[in-house]
Amino acid sequence: MNFKKDEDTDELGALMNLDHSAVLQEARIFNQTPIRPRHSRLLLAKILFLLYRGDSMPMTEATNLFFSITKLFQCKDMSLRQMVYLTIKELSTISEDVIMVTSSLMKDMQPKSEITYRANAIRALCKIVDPSMLPGIERFIKSAIVEKTPAIASAALVSSLHLFGEAKDVVRRWANEVNEALNGKAISQGPSFFGGSNPNQVVSTSNIVQYHAIGLLYAIRQHDRMAVLKLVQGFSGQNKSSSWMGGSGATLRSNMAYVMLVRYAVRVMENDPSLVPQLHVLLEEWIRHRSDMVSLEAARAMCQLRDVTAKQLTGAVNALQVFLSSPRPTVRFAAIRTLNTLARTHPEAVQPCNVDMEGLITDSNRSVATFAITTLLKTGNEASVDRLMKQMQGFMTEISDEFKTIVAEAVRSLCRKFPGKHSVFLAFLSGVLRDEGGYDFKRSAIEAIVDLAKHVPECNEAALAHLCEFIEDCEFTKLSVRVLHFLGEEGPHTARPSMYIRHIYNRVVLENAVVRAAAVSALAKFGAAAVADPSLQRSVRVLLQRCLEDREDEVRDRAAWALRMAGGERTRDKYVRDDSTFALAVLERKLVEYCADSGAAARGRFSFDSVPRISRAQEEETRARTRLETMDAVLTGSAISAPSASKSATATSEPGTPAAASAGFADVYEQQAQYVSKLNAIPELAAFGAQPLVSSQRAVDLTEAETEYVVRCVKHVYEAHIVFQFDVTNTIPEQVVEQVEVAMEPEDDISDVLQPVVVVPIPELRCDEPGTAYVAFERVDMDTFPSAAFACTLKFVVKECDPATGEPEEGDEGFEDEYSLEAVDLGAGDFMQASYLPDSHALWETLGADAECVETFALANFDSIAECVARVAELLGMCPLEGALTPKSKAAHQAVFTGKWMGTTKTVARTRMTYQKGTGVTMELAVRSEDQGVSELVVSAIA
Repeated sequence: MNFKKDEDTDELGALMNLDHSAVLQEARIFNQTPIRPRHSRLLLAKILFLLYRGDSMPMTEATNLFFSITKLFQCKDMSLRQMVYLTIKELSTISEDVIMVTSSLMKDMQPKSEITYRANAIRALCKIVDPSMLPGIERFIKSAIVEKTPAIASAALVSSLHLFGEAKDVVRRWANEVNEALNGKAISQGPSFFGGSNPNQVVSTSNIVQYHAIGLLYAIRQHDRMAVLKLVQGFSGQNKSSSWMGGSGATLRSNMAYVMLVRYAVRVMENDPSLVPQLHVLLEEWIRHRSDMVSLEAARAMCQLRDVTAKQLTGAVNALQVFLSSPRPTVRFAAIRTLNTLARTHPEAVQPCNVDMEGLITDSNRSVATFAITTLLKTGNEASVDRLMKQMQGFMTEISDEFKTIVAEAVRSLCRKFPGKHSVFLAFLSGVLRDEGGYDFKRSAIEAIVDLAKHVPECNEAALAHLCEFIEDCEFTKLSVRVLHFLGEEGPHTARPSMYIRHIYNRVVLENAVVRAAAVSALAKFGAAAVADPSLQRSVRVLLQRCLEDREDEVRDRAAWALRMAGGERTRDKYVRDDSTFALAVLERKLVEYCADSGAAARGRFSFDSVPRISRAQEEETRARTRLETMDAVLTGSAISAPSASKSATATSEPGTPAAASAGFADVYEQQAQYVSKLNAIPELAAFGAQPLVSSQRAVDLTEAETEYVVRCVKHVYEAHIVFQFDVTNTIPEQVVEQVEVAMEPEDDISDVLQPVVVVPIPELRCDEPGTAYVAFERVDMDTFPSAAFACTLKFVVKECDPATGEPEEGDEGFEDEYSLEAVDLGAGDFMQASYLPDSHALWETLGADAECVETFALANFDSIAECVARVAELLGMCPLEGALTPKSKAAHQAVFTGKWMGTTKTVARTRMTYQKGTGVTMELAVRSEDQGVSELVVSAIA
C-alpha cells in the first residue's frame, strides 16, 4: 500500500468505510519481516475502530489476531507499542490463552524501559491477568504503587481499582502501599522493584496520584465505617498535626481528591446520623477552601443534606453568593444551579442572594440567566413577580427547550404560591404556547395552566379558553388528548359549557383518530354531568350519534358506549362520574403473577376485587411527587436517587402528616404487595392465607436510627392470625449475629384471645445487610379484636468477624445476647384497611343512621387542628379523602375517612373539630359501617 505525503492528514477518513473481512485479511502484515511501524499502527487503529463500533468477532478469529499482534513487541517504535497495548486490552476479553503475553508485558515493566512502556504495560497486564494469578505479580504492583514516577503510580492505582471487583482480598493487602502513595511517604520496605534504593526519597508528588489513591483506599475500606471516617478526618485542617496513619501529618494537594473526600463525608453522614455534627465542621472548613472546585462541591453537599437548618446553610450560601460574581461562566452556573435547587426547600435561606441573582438576569450565558430568574421566582415576593415575568419573556426565544421546561416548571410552582397573580401567569404561559418548542416544553406549560385552573377558581374559565385556543393548532397528539380530557372534567361545571363543546367537536371533524376518540370521551362527560341541563344533554346526544358514522372503530365504539351510558343515572354514576382508578403498580403486579401462574386460568378469571382503588387526587399526588423528583434530577444534573433523596417520601415522612399522605396510597399498596411476596415465601406463614386482609401502611420504628441494631415493625392481619414482621439491620462491622428472633410478651393477659404459634428467626445477619424475622399469633376468639401492648426483646447469638470480609472467625461459637426494643401496640386501627371508597357521601347515606356511632372527645394535648387530624388518621388507620389532612382554617375543620374493616366491611368516618387556645381540640367523631359493632370499634380507637 502506497501512502502519499498529502494523505497523512486524512487517516481518520480512511476509518469511516471499513470492511471487517478486508481488515482481517490485511492483518497478515503483522507476520512480515521487517515490521513496518507506520503501516501496522494504522491497521491497529482500524481494528480498534471495528471493536469500538460494535462489530462482533469470533473467539478463534480474535485469538489468531491477538497472537499476531504480540509479534509487534519486537519493534521498539513507541507509538506502535502504545497501539499494541490498547489493542491487546480490547482483544483480551474475547480471545483465548491471552495469559501467554504476560512475559512480554513483564519485560516492558523493567526499570530500564521507557516510562510510557512501563505505565501502559501495567494497565495491559492487569487487564488480562487472571485473578488466580494475581498473587504472582502482587509484589510488582505494590512496588509500582509507590513508584516515584507519577505515570507509573497512577497506572498501578487505577489498575488496582479495576482489579478490586474480582480480587478484593488480594487488593486489600495493598492498603499500606496505597497509604504511602496518598501521603507522599518514603518507601519503608527496602528497594523498589523499579529501581531506586534510597528509603528516604519522596516517591509521589503528583496530584493525580493522590486522587487515584484516595479512590482506591475508599474502595478497600468502604465497609469499615470508622476507617472511612478516619480517612475523611485525616486530611482536615484540625488533624494535620497528627496523622491517623501513625506518621506525620499529610496534606492533600489534589483538588479532585478533596472533592472525593467531600462525597465520602456525605456518605458517612447518611449512614450514621450521630456523626453529622462533627462532619458539619469539616464541610464548613472545605467550603472555605482556596479551590473553587472544592468549595462548590462542599457547598452543594451542605445544601443537599437532609434536615439541614437555615443556620447551618449560612456558610454555604455565603460562598455561593461570592461565586455568583465570578468571571468564569462555569463557576457562576454551578453556583446558581445549586441555589436554584436549594430554593425548592429553603427559599428563605437563598433570599440574601436576590440582589446578586438579579444582576445575572442579563448574563451573556442564557443558561445562567434562566437559573437566576427561576430562582428569583421561588425566593421573591408577590410584588416582584410582574417585573420578573416581563424580563423572562425577553429571552425565552434565546434558550433551549431544556431550560424552557425549567422555566415552565418554576412558573407552575408559583401558581399555588401567588394565586393572586394568576392573570400574569396565564398571559405568560399562553404566550409561550404560541412560540416554537418541543413536546416536553409544551407539556410543562400545559400542566402549569391545568394547575392554575384546578387550584385558582377565579381563572378557571380563562385557563380553559387558552387551552381551547391551543388545541386548534396543536402538533402533538398526546397534548391534544390531555387537553381534551381536562376539558371533559372541568368544562361541564362552568357557566357556559356549550362554548367548550364547540371546540371539542371541531377535533372530531378535523383531527386524527386518536384525538377524535379523546374528543368523543370528553363529549360523553358533558352529556353525563350531573349539572347538565336537558337541552345540553340532547345536543351532546346528537353529536355523539354523528360520531357513530366515523371511519375509525375506536371512535365509533366510544360513541356507542357514551350513548349507552346516558341511559340511566345509576349507570352514569358507575361508569362516567366515578373518579376512582386502580393502583396501577399493584394491578401490573397482579396481572404478571396471574399470567405467570399456569394454573390460574383453570381456577377462574382474573378478579379485580383484589386490586385496590385510589382517587384521582391520590394518583395526581403520586405523579406530582415523581415530577418533582425528576425535576430535581434535571436541576442537579444527578440521578433521582441522590443522597438527599435516597429514601422515599414514604419512609422519611412522619406518620399522618400531609407529606406522608402525598407520598401516595399507590406506593403503600405496592409496598404491601411486596410484603405478600415475602410472606408467601415462608411455608409456615403461607398457610395462613393467600395474602393478609390488612397490612400496616407504614413501619413503626422500635429503635433509634443510630443504635447498634435498627428494628422496624410491620403488622399483617389474616382471617385467623396476626403476623408481626420485624425488619432488623445490624450496624456493627465487627459482629455477625445469628439466630436472630424477637420475643414478644403481652403486658396484659390476652391468652384467651391471642396465642403465639410461629416464630421465624433470621439465620444470619451481617453488617448493613437487613433481614426479616416474624412472630405469628393465632386469634382464639374470632369475634374479639384485641387491643394490647407487647414488650419486645431482640435475642441473638453474637460472633466476632473481620470487618473487611464480614466472615466470622474460625472456631468462634459466639455468645447469646439480647437487646431491648420499644413496645409494639396492637389497636383497632390495625384491623382497618385504608381503602378509597368512591362517592363517600352517597355511601354515608346508604349505610344509614342505624349503624352509626357518634362520640365527642376533648383533646387538650393538641396545639393545632393539623396536628390532631394527623394523629386521628394514624389511629383510625383509614384513608383520608382529599383535603382531610390539610385544614384551611386554624379554628375549625371537617375531615372524611374511608376504609374496609378486615378488608371487607365498608366504613366511613366523619370528624368535626374546633380549636381554642388553652383548651385544645374538641372533636366529634361519627362512624357508619355495614356492621354496628365495627362502628363502635372504630370509635374506641380514639378512646
